Amino acid sequence: MTVAEERVKRLQELAREAVTACHDERAKRYVRRARRVAERHRLRLPREFTRFTCDRCDAFLRPGKNARVRLQDGHVVVTCDCGGQARYPYE
Repeated sequence: MTVAEERVKRLQELAREAVTACHDERAKRYVRRARRVAERHRLRLPREFTRFTCDRCDAFLRPGKNARVRLQDGHVVVTCDCGGQARYPYE
């Protein structure tokens, strides 16, 4: 595991802890920084990271708190408070 991958993973953990402690702006900063590190080093973000972050506002999503999760016709639809939506297939 490279240093950049470790940094992205650590920033993901910090974002999760910050949003749990109701520090939403701090969590957004961690998400933005992790995305920037991944872009700079040409890394793919982990699936857990992409599924629990909003592409529109960089919020770390917590279902029931700042995100709504619904199942529709073989897809999971995650809607952020900002209005951004993400759809993921499921079996």
